[in-house]
Parts: sequence; C-alpha cells; structure tokens
Amino acid sequence: MNRLTTSQGEFDLARFPDDPRDQLRAWDAADEYLLRHLEGAEEGEPVRTAGTVAVVGDRWGALSTVLAAHSPVQITDSYLARRATLANLARNGAAPGSVDMRSVRDVPPGRVDLLLVRVPKSLSLLEDQLHRIAPAVHAGTVVIGTGMVKEIHTSTLDLFERIIGPTRTSLAVKKARLIFCTPDPALPRTPSPWPHRYRLPDGIGAVSGRTVTNHAGIFCAERLDIGTRFFLKHLPDRTGPDRVVDLGCGNGVVGTAAALANPEAGVTFIDESYQAVASAEATFRDNTPPGAEAAFLVGDAMADVPPASVDLVLSNPPFHSHQAVTDSTARNMFHGARAALRQGGELWVVGNRHLGYHTQLRRIFGNCVTVAGDPKFVVLRAVRR
Repeated sequence: MNRLTTSQGEFDLARFPDDPRDQLRAWDAADEYLLRHLEGAEEGEPVRTAGTVAVVGDRWGALSTVLAAHSPVQITDSYLARRATLANLARNGAAPGSVDMRSVRDVPPGRVDLLLVRVPKSLSLLEDQLHRIAPAVHAGTVVIGTGMVKEIHTSTLDLFERIIGPTRTSLAVKKARLIFCTPDPALPRTPSPWPHRYRLPDGIGAVSGRTVTNHAGIFCAERLDIGTRFFLKHLPDRTGPDRVVDLGCGNGVVGTAAALANPEAGVTFIDESYQAVASAEATFRDNTPPGAEAAFLVGDAMADVPPASVDLVLSNPPFHSHQAVTDSTARNMFHGARAALRQGGELWVVGNRHLGYHTQLRRIFGNCVTVAGDPKFVVLRAVRR
C-alpha cells in the first residue's frame, strides 16, 4: 500500500488483490497530472465538478477514490479495478455507495458534465467506450483524458476528434500527458463498430474453421494469437463428465474447443474482463448445440470456484498488468487452480518460454512436465497430488 498526496487530502491506495510482494502502485504520473489539473494546480483555475462526473477506465480506483465526494460514475472493463475501488474507498473512510460503479457492458449515464478518461492500453476499447458514452456528452461537457506518453498516439487523438470533437494535448509532465477535447454537438453519434468476428484457421483441433466473437478490448480481438493457436493444437484428449475451467478465457476459444472435443464436459469460462466474458459466451453459444452446459463468470481468477470441484483447468495467463510486466496475475491463477482442482486434477498452461512458469508450477504443485514446445512457447501440465 502507498499514500497519494493531493490538495484534497492524503489517500492510502492499493491494487487488488493487495499482494505485499507486488511493489506496483495503484496510480501513476498520469493520474497525478489529471488530479492536479482538476485542482487548478496546472493552469490556475479548478475544473468545474458540478453535475455528473464520469470516470472511464480508472485502473485501480485512485481517481474515483479521490473524487468520491463528487459521487462519480466509474465505468470499467475490469473486475479487479472494481474490487480495488471498493477496497480503497473503505480504507479511506468513504462509503461504497459514494461511487456509482458500472461495467462497460452497463448502460452509461444519460448525461455527463465532466468526462475523465484514463486512456486504456487497447485502442479498440477506447473506441468502444467513446462511442458508448458520446450520446451523454453535450456542448458544455468538460472532457479530459490522461495517460502516459507511450500510451497516447496520433490514433488515440484521432478517436477523440472523430467521436467527441476537436482535440489537443498538453505538454508532457513526468512522461504523462493530458488530452483536452471540446464536444462538437454536430458530430453524428454513430454506434460502436464492436464486436468483431473472425473465422479461425484450419488445423487447430475442434474449433478449426469456426467463427469467434470479440468485444472491444480483449486480447487479440482481431486475430487468433500465436500462443493460443499453439495451445489449441495440444489440448488434452479427455472424455467423460469433466468439470473444466477456461481461466482467463478471453474470447472463449479454448473452453469452446474443450466443449466441442468432449460434449460431456461442463465448462466454466472465467475472466476479470467483462468484455472477455461476454465474448466467451457469444463464441460458445454460436459454436455448440443448444443446451450445451457452460457457466460464465467475471471474477478474480478461481476465487469463486469451490475447492476440489474441478477436473481440468486450461489457461493462457496474461503477463502484463496494463503497461507493467508482472507475474503476480499468473501466480494468483496457479494458486487458485490448485485449490479448485480435485486430487488428480490437471492444470494445463501455455506461455512464452522466457516466463519460466515451470518454476512456479513446481513450487506450487510439486510437479510440472512439458507437454509440447517450440522455439517460442511451451505447454505445461501440473497435477494436483
């Protein structure tokens, strides 16, 4: 946990889950820059915060917590960001209801007077978010984006300009920038072009030639990534009424492949992204017979799965948390998988060779074997003894 100091007070903030081994803060220079600007520290005049304040893409709840007195609406694609916000509000004495928390799948507010946008890593998610909230923006809305310099590109500014109105950027401060956008009521409010759908290539097992659905912001939303392609060629060949979890499911292609290969299996799709779980459900429904058994869960890895209830966990873990490289997410997933697996149950993981997942799996499970590998990826199996 770290302390953020602003003119509005000092705030103890942490990411979620709060892991003492994780030294990453719950905010960065882009959040600080935006808060200073709102307070008038950058240009001398505080920004008006009357009316409805919407905070889009708040990564760990830092912005929402500092602005809790203004009852902001937080819009996020991240379950972990929502949990972090609740925890940060509590540790700073703010009521949970002081922030109206909505996912990107929920209906946005009907009118927004101050729109604050934390630029996401995914350009497609930004596009979808701006399209969804644009009808709530009016001529008097103050629109401010923030991000690190490496996150803000010409394409980022083009989206604000095309969907909301004329856009300019600030000077860089501590490698962060602000985006100032003036709403143009004359711009047509067109629907989001998302979701996208694409046909899977041949030669990748049960899902060869199938079509997957991809909502904005999910990993590799416009094409199948090479790690998942490799994984699909080496999934376990199992039969019977297995309980299977596609952990970090993305568009659900791995869990759907398991369901098609073993129709007796019941598959649970889990991701911390609301967009991912919606994608997985659409992919599964479009490619399996009516009545096929599946569950779809937005959550913190395996936290909501009962202990010793699962036969097989399949996972392609992320190794980034926004722009930061970290193994904390994968570590949490591996510990959760072990707790959820029955004795003899298996965790199958695909990952880049350089990530060294085999070391973590041996430490957590006491065993790990390499099922398949190429110069870039390995498929690993660990068994709950």
